[in-house]
Amino acid sequence: MTEPYSVAGDVYDHPSHRGRGGWTWYTGSAGWMYRVALEGVLGLTRRGAFFAVNPCIPSSWPRFTIEWRFGTTRYTIVVENPKRRCTGVATVELDGALVDPGAVPLLADGGAHQVRVVLGASRKMPSSPSSPSMTPVSAQSPA
Repeated sequence: MTEPYSVAGDVYDHPSHRGRGGWTWYTGSAGWMYRVALEGVLGLTRRGAFFAVNPCIPSSWPRFTIEWRFGTTRYTIVVENPKRRCTGVATVELDGALVDPGAVPLLADGGAHQVRVVLGASRKMPSSPSSPSMTPVSAQSPA
């Protein structure tokens, strides 16, 4: 038995300790679970001066919200799923203005910003030469 909010590095099978977990705070596994949830499921990734929200969620999720702080700047990110999709970003708005779904400007102004993501058929917006490519976390090698 371990803490319910951590991930065991090992689970014992010795008869006197069978089923008990260990090494929960030494493995880094909790950090990787956090990254899987935030980046792999909710789809929030940051690349330099930009970020993207490209979730991979159950189609039964009608919406979810992420409260994200970057320095002193706060983002309320609302992801709506009206067509009950698992993936695919149709539109992204930053403070009411349409932005490139793959390169949402990261503002470090200490303000509060609203991001609205609507899932649906993916629409590519032309990228400017300065826009970074948004590589999914699953395609990267661990550092």
